[in-house]
Amino acid sequence: MGRPEGFEYVERGEDVVILHHGRPANTLRGRRAADFLEDAGAGDAQELMARLTGNYRRGNERAAKRHPRNAAR
Repeated sequence: MGRPEGFEYVERGEDVVILHHGRPANTLRGRRAADFLEDAGAGDAQELMARLTGNYRRGNERAAKRHPRNAAR
């Protein structure tokens, strides 16, 4: 699994807008925005933004696609 990349964030007043490849992916407000800014300064911001936006791969997409239960889809 590769590292998440292409994420950045912009502070707009008390809100934080998370961008993925230049496009808005999520907006955090209030306490979530404050917690994000605190955590982003302390660790890997790319990984954190990927988790918050749900834009990350789990590594099992190909295997799940070939599973008999999902073959009809």
